Amino acid sequence: MFIFNLTYIKPLTVVERVLSAHIAYLDEHYADQSFLCSGPKEPRTGGVILCNCPSREEAEEIMRQDPFYKEDIARYEIIEFTPSKSAEVLSKILLQ
Repeated sequence: MFIFNLTYIKPLTVVERVLSAHIAYLDEHYADQSFLCSGPKEPRTGGVILCNCPSREEAEEIMRQDPFYKEDIARYEIIEFTPSKSAEVLSKILLQ
């Protein structure tokens, strides 16, 4: 399991111009069940994505597909962790 911690390095006006492409990217990875949740930070300095994939290499490949990454709009930190406890609704996903 991975947390993508995005921090914007461009102004919000630039973020807004690429936001629809970023949302399409999110939708693609929700459809393939790689993403479990995502959203903007408060205050709006970046965002967070919870990514469920088998390896760091795959997580990095998914990250490189993000228009925010391609356009150098956000800096990414990938945090890997091993879930040891979760809500029941997530347990079904994590056991796959």
